[in-house]
Order: sequence, then C-alpha cells, then structure tokens
Amino acid sequence: MSASKRQQKFARLIQKDLSHIIQKNKMGIFANSFVTVAEVRMSPDLGVAKVYLSMLLVKDKDQMLEKVNLHKNEIRRDLGGMIGKQVRKIPELIFFIDEIEEHATRMDKLIDDLDIPGEDTPSPES
Repeated sequence: MSASKRQQKFARLIQKDLSHIIQKNKMGIFANSFVTVAEVRMSPDLGVAKVYLSMLLVKDKDQMLEKVNLHKNEIRRDLGGMIGKQVRKIPELIFFIDEIEEHATRMDKLIDDLDIPGEDTPSPES
C-alpha cells in the first residue's frame, strides 16, 4: 500500500527537521557519530513516525539506537518546537537502524567475488 501525498509531505518535513536536530546535537546524544536520517514513514493518521537512521561509521549500532531511544522524548520535544505551529499533534517517534547501505555493500562484495569466465574460449563455429 502506497503512502498518501499527505503522508509523504509530512514524512519529508519530519526527516528534514530531525536531520537538523541530529546535526546540531553532535556533541550530545550522538557523540560525534555519523548518524543521518535515511527515511521517515508516517502512519495513515500521522500519529506515528518510523524513523530509519543510517549509522555508517558507528561501531556498535545497537548501543547507539538504545542511546537514541533513551533520549526519544528530548528529540520529540525539539521536533515539536520546530513543527509545532504547522501540525496539530507531534507524532510518536519509533527509531530503526537503516541497513540499506550494509545490504548494498554486501551485494557489491558478492558481485565482485563472482568468478565469471571471459570470452577467451573459442566458439564451435570457428
């Protein structure tokens, strides 16, 4: 089921503002880690935002996700300060680790490891 235009527009707004919150909070929660908001998916009633975080250079991603979840209310309050006049209700935030880059890296490695024979073998017609 595809998200409505309203959900997509709201998701882009949340993604932009959460990215700004993460960027300005580098010394706090994220402790100089390279964390970005990869994607936001909104529920149909716009009450829940599923936020996918990309953590490329973070060694322990589960620990970082736990740390983000500990500060979820603080992040939501900051988000409310940014979008409070544009929306009726600030959505609940649910954070997930975005693993698309890891899957792409794994696929690249698999493709690089393939042993494909070259065109050096003569064809039967020659």
